[in-house]
Amino acid sequence: MKVQPASLLIVDDDPVFSTFVRQMVLSLAEEFPCVPVCVETAEKAIEELHRTAYDLTLLDYHLPGTDGLQILAQIHDLPADRQPSVIMLTGSGSETVAVESMKRGARDYLVKAGLDRAPLLRALRSALSQKRLADQVSRYNAQMRTDLEMARHLQESLLPDDYPTFPRSASPTDSALRFCHRFYPAAELAGDFFSVLPLSDLQAGVLICDVMGHGVRAALVTAMLRALVDNANKSAADPGRFLSNMNQKLGGLLHPSDGPMFATAFYMIVDAARGRLRYASAGHPAALHLQPQLGLANPLPLPRQHGPALGLFPDAAYAVSQCPLQPGDVFLLFTDGAFELTDADGEQEYGKERLLATARKNMHLAPNELCDAIVSDIKAFTGGGDLEDDVCLLSVAVQSLRTSSERPAEKVRVSKP
Repeated sequence: MKVQPASLLIVDDDPVFSTFVRQMVLSLAEEFPCVPVCVETAEKAIEELHRTAYDLTLLDYHLPGTDGLQILAQIHDLPADRQPSVIMLTGSGSETVAVESMKRGARDYLVKAGLDRAPLLRALRSALSQKRLADQVSRYNAQMRTDLEMARHLQESLLPDDYPTFPRSASPTDSALRFCHRFYPAAELAGDFFSVLPLSDLQAGVLICDVMGHGVRAALVTAMLRALVDNANKSAADPGRFLSNMNQKLGGLLHPSDGPMFATAFYMIVDAARGRLRYASAGHPAALHLQPQLGLANPLPLPRQHGPALGLFPDAAYAVSQCPLQPGDVFLLFTDGAFELTDADGEQEYGKERLLATARKNMHLAPNELCDAIVSDIKAFTGGGDLEDDVCLLSVAVQSLRTSSERPAEKVRVSKP
Protein backbone atom coordinates (compact mmCIF):
# COMPACT_ATOMS: atom_id res chain seq x y z
CA MET A 1 0.00 0.00 0.00
CA LYS A 2 1.46 3.32 -1.11
CA VAL A 3 2.01 5.88 1.69
CA GLN A 4 0.52 9.31 1.05
CA PRO A 5 3.35 11.90 1.37
CA ALA A 6 2.91 14.47 4.11
CA SER A 7 2.59 18.11 3.07
CA LEU A 8 5.03 20.54 4.70
CA LEU A 9 5.13 24.35 4.67
CA ILE A 10 8.55 25.85 5.54
CA VAL A 11 8.28 29.47 6.73
CA ASP A 12 11.66 31.24 6.98
CA ASP A 13 12.92 34.60 5.67
CA ASP A 14 16.41 33.19 5.03
CA PRO A 15 16.32 31.61 1.53
CA VAL A 16 19.61 29.81 2.12
CA PHE A 17 18.32 28.10 5.27
CA SER A 18 14.95 27.32 3.63
CA THR A 19 16.73 25.61 0.74
CA PHE A 20 18.94 23.71 3.16
CA VAL A 21 15.94 22.43 5.17
CA ARG A 22 13.99 21.59 2.00
CA GLN A 23 16.87 19.48 0.68
CA MET A 24 17.22 17.75 4.04
CA VAL A 25 13.50 16.91 4.06
CA LEU A 26 13.73 15.51 0.51
CA SER A 27 16.70 13.39 1.58
CA LEU A 28 14.42 11.72 4.12
CA ALA A 29 12.06 10.49 1.40
CA GLU A 30 12.53 6.78 2.17
CA GLU A 31 11.94 7.21 5.90
CA PHE A 32 9.47 10.09 5.68
CA PRO A 33 7.80 10.81 2.32
CA CYS A 34 7.07 14.54 2.25
CA VAL A 35 6.30 17.36 -0.19
CA PRO A 36 7.89 20.61 1.10
CA VAL A 37 6.91 24.15 0.03
CA CYS A 38 8.83 27.27 1.10
CA VAL A 39 7.60 30.83 1.80
CA GLU A 40 9.58 33.71 3.27
CA THR A 41 7.00 35.96 5.01
CA ALA A 42 4.20 35.62 7.52
CA GLU A 43 1.68 37.06 5.06
CA LYS A 44 2.53 34.47 2.41
CA ALA A 45 2.39 31.72 5.04
CA ILE A 46 -1.16 32.62 6.07
CA GLU A 47 -2.24 32.96 2.43
CA GLU A 48 -0.80 29.52 1.68
CA LEU A 49 -2.48 27.96 4.70
CA HIS A 50 -5.82 29.43 3.64
CA ARG A 51 -5.31 28.04 0.15
CA THR A 52 -3.98 24.58 1.02
CA ALA A 53 -4.46 22.24 3.98
CA TYR A 54 -0.91 21.36 5.12
CA ASP A 55 -0.11 18.56 7.51
CA LEU A 56 3.01 20.23 8.94
CA THR A 57 4.61 23.65 9.23
CA LEU A 58 8.23 24.44 10.11
CA LEU A 59 7.91 28.00 11.41
CA ASP A 60 10.78 30.41 12.10
CA TYR A 61 10.26 32.18 15.42
CA HIS A 62 11.81 35.44 14.15
CA LEU A 63 10.24 36.87 10.99
CA PRO A 64 10.26 40.46 9.68
CA GLY A 65 7.55 42.51 11.39
CA THR A 66 6.18 39.66 13.48
CA ASP A 67 7.10 36.54 15.41
CA GLY A 68 6.12 32.90 15.37
CA LEU A 69 3.73 33.27 18.32
CA GLN A 70 1.56 35.75 16.39
CA ILE A 71 1.43 33.37 13.44
CA LEU A 72 0.55 30.51 15.78
CA ALA A 73 -2.45 32.56 16.95
CA GLN A 74 -3.57 33.07 13.34
CA ILE A 75 -3.15 29.36 12.63
CA HIS A 76 -5.29 28.59 15.68
CA ASP A 77 -8.07 30.73 14.15
CA LEU A 78 -8.11 28.63 10.96
CA PRO A 79 -10.79 25.93 10.52
CA ALA A 80 -9.78 22.75 12.31
CA ASP A 81 -9.15 20.87 9.06
CA ARG A 82 -6.68 23.57 7.93
CA GLN A 83 -4.59 23.77 11.08
CA PRO A 84 -1.18 22.17 10.51
CA SER A 85 0.95 20.65 13.22
CA VAL A 86 3.60 23.33 13.90
CA ILE A 87 7.30 22.82 14.69
CA MET A 88 8.91 26.07 15.82
CA LEU A 89 12.40 26.91 14.55
CA THR A 90 14.56 29.06 16.84
CA GLY A 91 17.95 30.60 16.31
CA SER A 92 19.03 29.59 19.81
CA GLY A 93 18.03 26.97 22.33
CA SER A 94 15.96 29.39 24.40
CA GLU A 95 13.86 27.43 26.88
CA THR A 96 11.50 30.41 27.30
CA VAL A 97 10.74 30.49 23.57
CA ALA A 98 10.24 26.73 23.50
CA VAL A 99 7.85 26.70 26.46
CA GLU A 100 5.82 29.66 25.19
CA SER A 101 5.60 28.12 21.72
CA MET A 102 4.27 24.86 23.12
CA LYS A 103 1.74 26.75 25.25
CA ARG A 104 0.46 28.49 22.12
CA GLY A 105 -0.03 25.23 20.24
CA ALA A 106 3.31 24.26 18.67
CA ARG A 107 3.93 20.51 18.75
CA ASP A 108 7.74 20.72 18.96
CA TYR A 109 10.68 23.04 18.46
CA LEU A 110 14.10 22.74 16.82
CA VAL A 111 17.25 24.85 17.10
CA LYS A 112 18.34 26.06 13.67
CA ALA A 113 22.04 26.05 14.47
CA GLY A 114 23.48 22.63 13.70
CA LEU A 115 20.13 21.18 12.58
CA ASP A 116 20.61 17.58 11.44
CA ARG A 117 18.58 14.79 9.84
CA ALA A 118 17.94 12.74 12.98
CA PRO A 119 16.27 15.44 15.13
CA LEU A 120 14.38 16.76 12.09
CA LEU A 121 13.05 13.28 11.28
CA ARG A 122 12.04 12.72 14.89
CA ALA A 123 10.23 16.06 15.09
CA LEU A 124 8.43 15.56 11.75
CA ARG A 125 7.25 12.07 12.66
CA SER A 126 6.04 13.16 16.10
CA ALA A 127 4.24 16.24 14.78
CA LEU A 128 2.57 14.27 11.97
CA SER A 129 1.43 11.60 14.42
CA GLN A 130 -0.11 14.29 16.65
CA LYS A 131 -1.74 15.94 13.63
CA ARG A 132 -3.36 12.70 12.47
CA LEU A 133 -4.54 11.92 15.99
CA ALA A 134 -6.02 15.43 16.30
CA ASP A 135 -7.76 15.02 12.93
CA GLN A 136 -9.16 11.67 14.03
CA VAL A 137 -10.47 13.19 17.27
CA SER A 138 -11.93 16.11 15.33
CA ARG A 139 -13.77 13.78 12.95
CA TYR A 140 -15.03 11.72 15.89
CA ASN A 141 -16.25 14.85 17.68
CA ALA A 142 -17.96 16.10 14.54
CA GLN A 143 -19.72 12.77 14.14
CA MET A 144 -20.63 12.81 17.82
CA ARG A 145 -22.11 16.30 17.48
CA THR A 146 -24.13 15.13 14.49
CA ASP A 147 -25.35 12.08 16.39
CA LEU A 148 -26.22 14.16 19.46
CA GLU A 149 -28.12 16.65 17.32
CA MET A 150 -30.13 13.84 15.76
CA ALA A 151 -30.74 12.33 19.20
CA ARG A 152 -31.88 15.74 20.48
CA HIS A 153 -34.41 16.05 17.65
CA LEU A 154 -35.63 12.51 18.32
CA GLN A 155 -35.94 13.25 22.02
CA GLU A 156 -37.87 16.44 21.33
CA SER A 157 -40.25 14.41 19.18
CA LEU A 158 -41.18 12.42 22.32
CA LEU A 159 -42.68 15.58 23.81
CA PRO A 160 -46.22 16.46 22.74
CA ASP A 161 -46.74 19.14 20.10
CA ASP A 162 -50.40 19.37 21.09
CA TYR A 163 -52.60 17.88 23.77
CA PRO A 164 -55.71 15.72 23.84
CA THR A 165 -59.05 17.38 24.53
CA PHE A 166 -61.56 16.32 27.18
CA PRO A 167 -63.97 15.07 25.99
CA ARG A 168 -62.36 13.95 22.78
CA SER A 169 -65.08 15.64 20.72
CA ALA A 170 -64.40 19.05 22.29
CA SER A 171 -62.37 21.73 20.58
CA PRO A 172 -59.15 22.84 22.33
CA THR A 173 -60.94 26.00 23.46
CA ASP A 174 -63.87 24.09 25.01
CA SER A 175 -61.84 21.24 26.53
CA ALA A 176 -62.59 20.67 30.21
CA LEU A 177 -58.83 20.30 30.80
CA ARG A 178 -56.16 22.36 29.13
CA PHE A 179 -52.38 21.97 29.18
CA CYS A 180 -49.27 24.06 28.64
CA HIS A 181 -45.56 23.34 29.02
CA ARG A 182 -42.17 25.02 28.89
CA PHE A 183 -39.05 22.90 28.46
CA TYR A 184 -35.42 24.07 28.46
CA PRO A 185 -32.76 21.33 28.35
CA ALA A 186 -29.42 22.11 30.00
CA ALA A 187 -27.49 20.02 27.43
CA GLU A 188 -28.00 18.46 24.00
CA LEU A 189 -29.76 15.53 25.62
CA ALA A 190 -32.12 15.99 28.53
CA GLY A 191 -33.30 13.81 31.38
CA ASP A 192 -36.75 15.39 31.86
CA PHE A 193 -39.88 13.86 30.39
CA PHE A 194 -43.64 14.38 30.64
CA SER A 195 -46.75 12.91 29.12
CA VAL A 196 -50.52 13.44 29.11
CA LEU A 197 -52.58 10.25 28.84
CA PRO A 198 -56.26 10.40 27.79
CA LEU A 199 -57.71 7.76 30.11
CA SER A 200 -61.33 8.51 29.19
CA ASP A 201 -63.37 11.37 27.83
CA LEU A 202 -63.05 13.24 31.11
CA GLN A 203 -60.01 11.68 32.78
CA ALA A 204 -56.40 12.62 32.08
CA GLY A 205 -53.30 10.94 33.43
CA VAL A 206 -50.46 13.46 33.79
CA LEU A 207 -46.88 12.30 34.33
CA ILE A 208 -43.65 14.21 34.83
CA CYS A 209 -40.25 12.51 35.31
CA ASP A 210 -36.71 13.63 36.04
CA VAL A 211 -33.91 11.17 35.24
CA MET A 212 -30.69 11.46 37.22
CA GLY A 213 -27.96 13.28 35.33
CA HIS A 214 -27.68 14.46 31.74
CA GLY A 215 -26.31 13.24 28.45
CA VAL A 216 -26.64 9.93 26.66
CA ARG A 217 -27.38 7.76 29.71
CA ALA A 218 -30.16 10.03 30.92
CA ALA A 219 -31.59 10.25 27.40
CA LEU A 220 -31.66 6.45 27.09
CA VAL A 221 -33.49 6.12 30.40
CA THR A 222 -35.92 8.81 29.23
CA ALA A 223 -36.61 6.76 26.10
CA MET A 224 -37.19 3.68 28.30
CA LEU A 225 -39.69 5.63 30.38
CA ARG A 226 -41.55 6.73 27.27
CA ALA A 227 -41.81 3.13 26.12
CA LEU A 228 -43.04 2.03 29.56
CA VAL A 229 -45.67 4.78 29.61
CA ASP A 230 -46.92 3.77 26.18
CA ASN A 231 -47.46 0.22 27.47
CA ALA A 232 -48.99 1.10 30.84
CA ASN A 233 -52.67 1.28 29.86
CA LYS A 234 -53.80 -1.37 32.36
CA SER A 235 -52.41 0.45 35.41
CA ALA A 236 -52.70 4.08 34.28
CA ALA A 237 -56.03 4.62 36.11
CA ASP A 238 -54.41 3.99 39.53
CA PRO A 239 -51.53 6.36 40.43
CA GLY A 240 -49.95 4.03 43.00
CA ARG A 241 -50.14 0.96 40.81
CA PHE A 242 -48.93 2.93 37.81
CA LEU A 243 -45.76 4.07 39.59
CA SER A 244 -45.19 0.60 41.10
CA ASN A 245 -45.30 -1.02 37.66
CA MET A 246 -43.01 1.66 36.22
CA ASN A 247 -40.60 1.13 39.11
CA GLN A 248 -40.43 -2.66 38.70
CA LYS A 249 -39.95 -2.53 34.95
CA LEU A 250 -37.44 0.31 34.99
CA GLY A 251 -35.48 -1.38 37.77
CA GLY A 252 -35.23 -4.55 35.71
CA LEU A 253 -33.94 -2.58 32.73
CA LEU A 254 -31.40 -0.60 34.76
CA HIS A 255 -30.17 -3.46 36.97
CA PRO A 256 -27.35 -4.62 34.62
CA SER A 257 -25.96 -1.09 34.23
CA ASP A 258 -22.82 0.13 35.96
CA GLY A 259 -23.50 2.59 38.76
CA PRO A 260 -26.82 3.79 40.17
CA MET A 261 -29.44 5.19 37.82
CA PHE A 262 -32.93 6.31 38.76
CA ALA A 263 -35.75 8.70 37.93
CA THR A 264 -38.12 10.67 40.12
CA ALA A 265 -41.75 10.92 38.97
CA PHE A 266 -45.06 12.54 39.86
CA TYR A 267 -48.26 11.10 38.41
CA MET A 268 -51.78 12.39 38.83
CA ILE A 269 -55.21 11.63 37.45
CA VAL A 270 -57.39 14.64 36.80
CA ASP A 271 -61.03 13.55 36.76
CA ALA A 272 -63.28 16.28 35.37
CA ALA A 273 -66.40 14.09 35.74
CA ARG A 274 -66.05 13.31 39.45
CA GLY A 275 -64.33 16.56 40.35
CA ARG A 276 -61.43 14.71 41.91
CA LEU A 277 -57.64 14.65 41.68
CA ARG A 278 -55.67 11.53 42.67
CA TYR A 279 -51.90 11.57 42.71
CA ALA A 280 -48.74 9.80 43.86
CA SER A 281 -45.04 10.69 43.98
CA ALA A 282 -41.89 8.65 43.42
CA GLY A 283 -39.36 10.91 45.13
CA HIS A 284 -40.55 13.87 43.07
CA PRO A 285 -41.64 17.34 44.28
CA ALA A 286 -45.40 17.72 44.62
CA ALA A 287 -47.25 19.77 42.03
CA LEU A 288 -48.44 23.24 43.03
CA HIS A 289 -52.18 23.65 43.46
CA LEU A 290 -53.16 27.16 42.37
CA GLN A 291 -56.68 28.41 43.11
CA PRO A 292 -56.85 31.96 41.77
CA GLN A 293 -60.60 32.14 42.44
CA LEU A 294 -59.82 31.70 46.16
CA GLY A 295 -56.41 33.44 46.21
CA LEU A 296 -54.68 30.22 47.34
CA ALA A 297 -51.45 28.60 46.14
CA ASN A 298 -49.87 25.63 47.89
CA PRO A 299 -48.00 22.41 47.10
CA LEU A 300 -50.22 19.36 47.04
CA PRO A 301 -49.82 17.57 50.39
CA LEU A 302 -47.81 14.35 50.25
CA PRO A 303 -47.82 11.55 52.84
CA ARG A 304 -44.63 11.20 54.86
CA GLN A 305 -43.89 7.90 53.12
CA HIS A 306 -44.65 8.77 49.51
CA GLY A 307 -42.29 6.29 47.88
CA PRO A 308 -38.71 6.33 46.54
CA ALA A 309 -37.50 7.25 43.07
CA LEU A 310 -38.13 4.79 40.25
CA GLY A 311 -35.52 2.11 39.66
CA LEU A 312 -34.09 1.92 43.19
CA PHE A 313 -36.13 -0.67 45.09
CA PRO A 314 -38.12 -3.31 43.18
CA ASP A 315 -40.88 -3.74 45.80
CA ALA A 316 -41.47 -0.06 46.57
CA ALA A 317 -45.08 1.03 47.22
CA TYR A 318 -46.52 4.44 46.36
CA ALA A 319 -49.26 5.97 48.47
CA VAL A 320 -52.15 7.67 46.69
CA SER A 321 -53.54 11.02 47.85
CA GLN A 322 -56.54 12.93 46.57
CA CYS A 323 -58.21 16.33 46.66
CA PRO A 324 -61.35 17.88 45.16
CA LEU A 325 -61.28 19.83 41.91
CA GLN A 326 -62.94 23.17 41.25
CA PRO A 327 -63.35 25.01 37.96
CA GLY A 328 -60.48 27.48 37.74
CA ASP A 329 -57.94 25.25 39.53
CA VAL A 330 -54.48 25.13 37.98
CA PHE A 331 -51.85 22.50 38.78
CA LEU A 332 -48.20 23.24 38.06
CA LEU A 333 -45.86 20.26 37.73
CA PHE A 334 -42.11 20.85 37.54
CA THR A 335 -38.72 19.18 37.76
CA ASP A 336 -36.00 20.12 40.26
CA GLY A 337 -34.19 22.14 37.60
CA ALA A 338 -36.89 24.79 38.14
CA PHE A 339 -35.77 25.50 41.70
CA GLU A 340 -32.26 24.02 42.18
CA LEU A 341 -30.64 26.89 40.31
CA THR A 342 -28.15 29.35 41.74
CA ASP A 343 -27.70 33.04 41.10
CA ALA A 344 -24.94 34.47 38.92
CA ASP A 345 -22.49 34.33 41.85
CA GLY A 346 -23.35 30.69 42.60
CA GLU A 347 -24.17 31.57 46.20
CA GLN A 348 -27.98 31.59 46.52
CA GLU A 349 -30.42 28.92 45.37
CA TYR A 350 -33.69 29.82 43.65
CA GLY A 351 -35.54 27.34 45.86
CA LYS A 352 -39.05 25.94 46.16
CA GLU A 353 -40.29 28.90 48.20
CA ARG A 354 -39.39 31.40 45.50
CA LEU A 355 -40.94 29.16 42.85
CA LEU A 356 -44.16 29.02 44.89
CA ALA A 357 -44.09 32.80 45.48
CA THR A 358 -43.63 33.47 41.75
CA ALA A 359 -46.47 31.09 40.89
CA ARG A 360 -48.72 32.70 43.53
CA LYS A 361 -47.93 36.19 42.25
CA ASN A 362 -48.83 35.25 38.67
CA MET A 363 -51.58 32.66 39.19
CA HIS A 364 -54.29 34.97 37.81
CA LEU A 365 -52.57 34.88 34.41
CA ALA A 366 -53.48 32.39 31.72
CA PRO A 367 -51.41 29.19 32.17
CA ASN A 368 -49.11 29.94 29.21
CA GLU A 369 -48.44 33.42 30.62
CA LEU A 370 -47.94 31.92 34.09
CA CYS A 371 -45.27 29.55 32.76
CA ASP A 372 -43.56 32.38 30.89
CA ALA A 373 -43.55 34.55 34.01
CA ILE A 374 -41.87 31.79 36.01
CA VAL A 375 -39.26 31.21 33.30
CA SER A 376 -38.56 34.96 33.13
CA ASP A 377 -38.06 35.10 36.89
CA ILE A 378 -35.71 32.09 36.78
CA LYS A 379 -33.64 33.69 34.01
CA ALA A 380 -33.49 37.00 35.87
CA PHE A 381 -32.37 35.21 39.05
CA THR A 382 -29.58 33.30 37.27
CA GLY A 383 -28.41 36.35 35.35
CA GLY A 384 -29.17 34.71 32.02
CA GLY A 385 -26.34 32.18 32.38
CA ASP A 386 -26.30 28.57 31.28
CA LEU A 387 -28.78 26.29 32.99
CA GLU A 388 -27.32 23.85 35.51
CA ASP A 389 -30.16 21.38 34.98
CA ASP A 390 -33.09 20.80 32.66
CA VAL A 391 -36.03 23.10 33.42
CA CYS A 392 -39.47 21.63 32.75
CA LEU A 393 -42.86 23.16 33.65
CA LEU A 394 -46.24 21.59 32.89
CA SER A 395 -49.52 23.24 33.80
CA VAL A 396 -52.97 21.62 33.93
CA ALA A 397 -55.93 24.01 33.99
CA VAL A 398 -59.37 22.78 35.04
CA GLN A 399 -61.49 24.86 32.75
CA SER A 400 -64.77 23.21 33.70
CA LEU A 401 -66.27 20.15 35.34
CA ARG A 402 -68.62 17.98 33.33
CA THR A 403 -71.53 15.76 34.23
CA SER A 404 -71.41 12.09 33.32
CA SER A 405 -73.53 12.91 30.26
CA GLU A 406 -70.69 15.25 29.25
CA ARG A 407 -72.94 18.30 29.30
CA PRO A 408 -71.09 21.41 30.39
CA ALA A 409 -71.42 22.33 34.03
CA GLU A 410 -70.60 25.77 35.37
CA LYS A 411 -67.51 26.96 33.56
CA VAL A 412 -64.78 29.32 34.70
CA ARG A 413 -62.35 30.31 31.96
CA VAL A 414 -58.76 30.21 33.17
CA SER A 415 -56.80 30.13 29.94
CA LYS A 416 -56.74 31.76 26.58
CA PRO A 417 -56.63 30.14 23.12
